[in-house]
Formats: sequence, C-alpha cells, structure tokens
Amino acid sequence: MMISKLLAFIAIFFISHIVFINAYAQTTGSGSPFERTFADVKFLDAYFGTKDEKIEVDQGDKNVPFTVVLANIGSQDISGIRGELSFPSGFAPADGKGSLILADNDSNALAGEVFTLTFFVNVDENIEIRQYPGTVKVEYSRIRESGQRDAFFDFKFKVTGESVLNLKAVDPVLTSIKNNPVVIEVSNLGTAPISNVDIVLDNTLTTISSTAQSITNLENVVFDQSHWDIGNIEPKSTKHFAFNVYVPDKLKDESLHAPLKITYFNAHGDRKTVTRTVDFYINGLIDASIYNVDVIDLSGKQTVIGEVLNEGNVNGLFAFVTLEPLGNSNIKKSTQYIDELEPDSPVPFNIPIEFEGEPKAGAHDVRLTVRYKDSLRNENTITYDTTISLKDTSLDKKSVLPDVTQFIILAVAAGGGAAAFAIKKRKKSKKAVNQTS
Repeated sequence: MMISKLLAFIAIFFISHIVFINAYAQTTGSGSPFERTFADVKFLDAYFGTKDEKIEVDQGDKNVPFTVVLANIGSQDISGIRGELSFPSGFAPADGKGSLILADNDSNALAGEVFTLTFFVNVDENIEIRQYPGTVKVEYSRIRESGQRDAFFDFKFKVTGESVLNLKAVDPVLTSIKNNPVVIEVSNLGTAPISNVDIVLDNTLTTISSTAQSITNLENVVFDQSHWDIGNIEPKSTKHFAFNVYVPDKLKDESLHAPLKITYFNAHGDRKTVTRTVDFYINGLIDASIYNVDVIDLSGKQTVIGEVLNEGNVNGLFAFVTLEPLGNSNIKKSTQYIDELEPDSPVPFNIPIEFEGEPKAGAHDVRLTVRYKDSLRNENTITYDTTISLKDTSLDKKSVLPDVTQFIILAVAAGGGAAAFAIKKRKKSKKAVNQTS
C-alpha cells in the first residue's frame, strides 16, 4: 500500500515538472511576442550623432559620430565596455584601419543605467540615401566577477541626407517713406526634406544684448504680417512668402536687418529652431513729376518750358529732359541736361523747338521724358504726354519788312527835309548880306 502511494506521488511529480518545462519554453521561445532573454545589456537605439543630438548625414561625410544607445538591465554593475560595429560596404572607420569600427566606454554602467558607445564613421560619396542594416557586438565584464561577456544586436539605421536651409529677399532694395511689397525665398539646397516649416518675425532681439543695433533695426518699421506657415520643402526646391513693409525716412541709405525665427522638423523627425537674418538696403524716395508745360517765345524762338518737381526725400542725380514728337508732329527730338532734382524744389527746363523740314503751325503731340539716377546709380524715367500749340512764325518775319521800309522812307524823308532846310537857310543868309551892302 505504501509502495503504490509512493509510486503515484513520483508519477505526479514528473508529470507536473514536464508541464512546467513546456510552459516555460512557450514564454521564451523565439516565436512568441513575449520573448524574454535574461541578459545584462539591452539595445535601445542607433543613429548618426552624439548621445545629446541626432545629426543629418550626407554622402561623402567624414568622421561622422554614430551612437549606439544601450541599457544595463542586469542586477550588477558592468565595466570594461567595448563595442565593435559592423556596417555594409560604403561605410568605413574614420581612422581607416580594418573593416570593424571600434568604440570604448571608459565609465562603468550601473545596474539600470543607460549608456552609449560612439563610433566614428566615413561615408562613401556614392552611398544611397536610404536605410541600411548594421550589427554591434558589445563586450563587458560584471563587477565582482571575473571573465568577459558579450552580446550581439542587429539593427537598422538610415543615411538621411542633409537639409540646407537658406532665406533671401527676391529684391533686397526697399524704398523709404512708402509701402514696399516684399517676397522672401525659402530654399532647401540639401538632400534631405524639411517638414512643417514655420517662420516668425523675431523683433525681440533688442532685449538680448547691448549691441542690439548691430543685430536688428526694426524700430518704427511696419510689417503687415509677422507669422508664416510654409509647410514642407523638398530637397533642391524653394518656396516663397510675401508681405508688405513700410520703412521710415530716417533709415534711408542704410541697411535693414530683419531676423526671422524658423522652426522645422529635420529628417530624423527632431524639432529644430534656427534664426536667419534677411538684409535689405533702404533707398531714398525720388518721386518726380512734370508740371506747368507751356510754349513761349524766347529770344525770337518758340520754346517748350516746364518744371520737374521731386516730392521724395533724396536727390535725383544726372537728370535730363527730352522732347520728342508723337504722331504726325515733325518737331525734332532734343534733350536738355538739368542736373540734380532736389526734394521739394522745382527744377525748370526750356527746350527750343526745332523742326525736321518745314515748320508746321498748329497742334503738335509731344512726349517729355525725364531720366535720372538714384543713389544706387539705377536709371529711372518718367514721361509726360501732352499737346502743344505752335503759331506760324513766317507771318512775323514778313511783317518785319514793311516796318523797316517805313523806317527807311521816314529816314529818307527826314534827310530830304534836312537838306531842304539847309538850302533854304543858306539862301536867307545870302539875301541878308546883299541887303547890308
């Protein structure tokens, strides 16, 4: 009886042990999503960059840091940590020795602590921008234990390409005391995309340092917008945004510095914030107009007169006025130099009228053109089309002859009268002498 009970107990023990072993095998087998391995080191991440920051990597980059992030999940501290990195063709150690890329960690990794191994890699110029496989071998020792342990981890990493963000004004010249339309070009000259680009006008730099005048001079400059959502910018492409800006008079002939704060996500998905400054040159305003055009007789010649008024805030330089015919007019084209166009000071001009062929009286359609240069030596023009009325000057020339003839007749008559008076006086003198004798 006792023997049969003992045999039954032994049978139950072996059956329960087999069931337990099978159950344990199911939780640790490679096909289970709940796979567990009892190791000291666990792989967390691998990327180009340092332990503090991921970086974008492009073809041909040299001596690029590549960081593997690991954790000591064991119950003991580990030391003597050393890593060996195996990459596919196209990646080489920065020191150029062998095919394996090595790294050491001089510190101990406490139990439960995250630690890193940083390798330095050269990237071939012909490598493709895509994802690649890699393997890292980690060697380490447990504190208070002799011997060395190792662990192998397979992972995937990506050559991201590199984004190159740049801003510039399509036209960097603004004009003072007027509203200026501005277009800014945002370009990505790199090989990696830029996502969710957001730009804000940063006019708070004056609170950063005492040298703020060299950073920005946006005081009293009026922008009609200060925030722009640009979206995504693909590699080797550009986007634009526009706004209006009013520049006060005191900034003429100076540079305007507009700092823009840009927030975006790089190829790693990391949020980045940078500041770029767009520079403008502030040109003075030349607002010239032509007034009071008329025709007068000047020194016996019909002459077109008028005034050029500059209502801006700087001089117009090297100004010329040109008179040219329109339509059927046969007035000869002619030009007069009038020098500088000073602000709020009318500059007169007078252009004598010449003809191609015979003079024609009556109405003539003409165009007056004023050419001048600004402080950047850019040439500007304004035009004024009008109709002038010319009189027939041939009638005036004919009327001169009768007048002269009359003067000649009068002169001859006066001369004859004087001669007759002299003869008469002489006769009287002779008669008086005879009577005396």
